[in-house]
Amino acid sequence: MNKPVIFKTKYFTFAIFLLLFSTFVNAQTENPQITQKQKSDFWDNVRYGGGIGLNFGSGFTNLTLAPSAIYSFSKQFAMGPAINFNYSNRKNDFDATVIGASILSLYQPIDQIQLSVEFEENNVNFKDKINDSSLNYWYSALYIGGGYNISDFGAIGVRYDVLYNDEKSIYGSALMPFVRVYF
Repeated sequence: MNKPVIFKTKYFTFAIFLLLFSTFVNAQTENPQITQKQKSDFWDNVRYGGGIGLNFGSGFTNLTLAPSAIYSFSKQFAMGPAINFNYSNRKNDFDATVIGASILSLYQPIDQIQLSVEFEENNVNFKDKINDSSLNYWYSALYIGGGYNISDFGAIGVRYDVLYNDEKSIYGSALMPFVRVYF
């Protein structure tokens, strides 16, 4: 008579073990709806923008390409990377190539105002054709900016380079206007 109780206890223990094990296995399976939603949420918050410039003049050429992307963490805050390429040439005078990258942070305290902070690191390669000399150096810039919001994380305004060095900067002034739009 003792055998059936042990037999029933073993089945009961085995059934509990299977129930617990199947719960753990089920917890490890992915829900396709949740996984798909998580993947699509990231790309729904990414916006692209940048700048393209092409200038020609009497013996002067300037070409600029600067794509960028931002991730919107919220309605007020976005951040993202950018790369830039700039080539300038003045016939019989100089050639300059600038390649760099930056990280941009945007903040909208209210709908009409956009504040920005951007750190930019550029490699400058300058060849002086008159003196037959060349320079290759790194230039860092830290921009603090503010502007009037013209779209969702797009603005027109001005930015200031707090690290500006008039001898090394690739720009003529520490204060520069900007137009920024992300799609």
